[in-house]
Amino acid sequence: MAITSRPLRPGRAGNPAGGSLQRHHTRTAYLFLFLPLAFFLVVRFVPTVMAMRMSLFEWNILKQAQPFVGIENYQTLLADARFGQALRNTALYTVIGVPVQIALGLGVALLLARITALRGLYRALYFAPYVTPVVAAAWVWQWLFSPQFGPINTVLMWLHLPPQAFLTSPTQALATTAGLVVWQNLGYQVVLFLAGLAAIPRSYYEAAEMDGASGTQAFWKITWPLLNPTIVFSVITGTIAYLQLFTQVVNLNFTDQGGPLGSTTTVALYIYQLAFGRFQMGYASAITVVLFVIILAITLVQLKFLTRRYDT
Repeated sequence: MAITSRPLRPGRAGNPAGGSLQRHHTRTAYLFLFLPLAFFLVVRFVPTVMAMRMSLFEWNILKQAQPFVGIENYQTLLADARFGQALRNTALYTVIGVPVQIALGLGVALLLARITALRGLYRALYFAPYVTPVVAAAWVWQWLFSPQFGPINTVLMWLHLPPQAFLTSPTQALATTAGLVVWQNLGYQVVLFLAGLAAIPRSYYEAAEMDGASGTQAFWKITWPLLNPTIVFSVITGTIAYLQLFTQVVNLNFTDQGGPLGSTTTVALYIYQLAFGRFQMGYASAITVVLFVIILAITLVQLKFLTRRYDT
């Protein structure tokens, strides 16, 4: 009668040392996971709960009493014209900025993936705006588009074209501000897409080339489908960033924050003005909760409809 043996699995009675080591690794993993989770709860979750609570009160730090008003703050924002304008502006920033920066980021990444000479230099040049302080970038952008002495208007006059108001025009200020955000985030998008392109096996393109597929066909049949996880991540993070847009707007129109005529005001900037300009913490908290719900809903919809599974 033949006797066969099977290797003992870690954690079984026959290998107590292996089981003890596995439990030790598990406890260590939970410990390292607990630290960022605790930080997230303290920095993110607790303030969110506090904002939800404050939104139910007429919370004004200049007054002694903070009476409970229920959903009155939410009813007020429904009739608030400035909130409506800020919400429309934020939606326009998102609709303009997210598709443009993704299209440019993917296009630049495809070009950079093909070059070999000075590859590191080109990648560093495109990534430099992303690591540039936002305040400094905004002030340089303000100088570039200055109606009086900006280089952009100087070039337009050389071309015998009328100078433009840009940041002082209610019809041009939002697009100019969105241009700053797109320019500054372009490097981040390029890095994301370069990583996504590097993860696609070259054998797919070699097989497509042997089958006679053109470059366009290879892009739509191979590159685009396999970049879906990168595209979904880029769309979601970009949308969240634009819905929370604040720093560029504040510094690009420093003397008229949110101007001209409120044409660049975002929801985040309006919350700041209410909370720290008028000290209406309760009403500002109500708008914060609404913005949180909007971001959460849009993120869930994007995950539902953008995520695709492809067999490789």
